[in-house]
Amino acid sequence: MQLYTIDTGYFKLDGGAMFGVVPKTMWNKLNPADENNLCTWAMRCLLVEDGNRLILIDTGIGNKQDTKFFSHYHLHGDSSLDSSLAQHGFHHDDITDVFLTHLHFDHCGGAIIRQGDQLIPAFKNATYWSHADHWNWAVHPNDREKASFLKDNILPIQESGQLKFIEGESFTDNFSVRLVNGHTNSMMLPQLNYKGRTIVYMADLLPSAAHLPIPYVMAYDMFPLTTLQEKKSFLAEAVENNYLLYFEHDPQIELAELVQTEKGVRAGATLKLTEL
Repeated sequence: MQLYTIDTGYFKLDGGAMFGVVPKTMWNKLNPADENNLCTWAMRCLLVEDGNRLILIDTGIGNKQDTKFFSHYHLHGDSSLDSSLAQHGFHHDDITDVFLTHLHFDHCGGAIIRQGDQLIPAFKNATYWSHADHWNWAVHPNDREKASFLKDNILPIQESGQLKFIEGESFTDNFSVRLVNGHTNSMMLPQLNYKGRTIVYMADLLPSAAHLPIPYVMAYDMFPLTTLQEKKSFLAEAVENNYLLYFEHDPQIELAELVQTEKGVRAGATLKLTEL
């Protein structure tokens, strides 16, 4: 197995929404906001080369929405999904599997592209993987979450015939799946055995290292008390087993080890995949 970081650029989200009930005087030290109270976040995907499979975990926000939509999120940075794949010698057509942790627009927008007046899969040779319970949740969204589930990102996947659903905890021999339900129903976290270490792709359970303290729960989470319990349980397991955490949204930290401190679990050594 070989892993590759896929940077798809940065965007901005409201700091208060990202840190929930935590006061700005505290979270602003971790990710300083601009004059509009917006903080910068990464959209860091992961490419898994496993035997004859090339698996892309999440796809970033994509580029098919209109100018008004993107004006809310201030996309910036030099990286894109295409350029990051090319940097590692790959092309869209090489991808065999697209694994979508969940169907919020910043995680699956790049899965579908606009070609003329058609919406088609960006990865024509890939199987797209979701979770059946989450899929049903996304296509019949609640009023609070529906702005994150865009039909243009989701329905064309099924219409293409390339959609399949994950069953069980094993995806490949070295790639297992954890389910969590606090952020959204049945979000999938990839857990990878890599070079003698266990790496967990955190998606939105822990969007950044700044979210390691237990009360630091996003206002975007549908079930914040569930997130609290999931964080407590996972972090205890991660410390005990020396997991490496891969952060999708941290603007600076790609991978982190964990340490137990008097204040709780915090990031220890930070590193990049290329350093493993």
